[in-house]
Amino acid sequence: MKVVKEEEFKKEMAEGLVVVDFFASWCGPCHIMGQMLEAIEEETDNKVKIIKVDVEESRNLAQEFNIKAIPTVMVFKDGEMKETHVGVWNEDELIEILEKLA
Repeated sequence: MKVVKEEEFKKEMAEGLVVVDFFASWCGPCHIMGQMLEAIEEETDNKVKIIKVDVEESRNLAQEFNIKAIPTVMVFKDGEMKETHVGVWNEDELIEILEKLA
């Protein structure tokens, strides 16, 4: 998974199926979500792009997407937000959503 900065964000999520994980390094639940997303990335053979945004380093993005709590995970398809979830997402539920959008 790639941690992206604000200047890379729009390019990274412009096309295809992209999961964006808004996180902070000090956040325990964020680490749990990160491990889950790594597993999903492997399971999907990289057909789903997963990127991470550190809310402390990319405050403008966090503000733009109205991130109030972390982890917040958003699913985009071709640059359009399709799903959002605050907190640790159930892995099976997230996979089901990704399969539906693929």
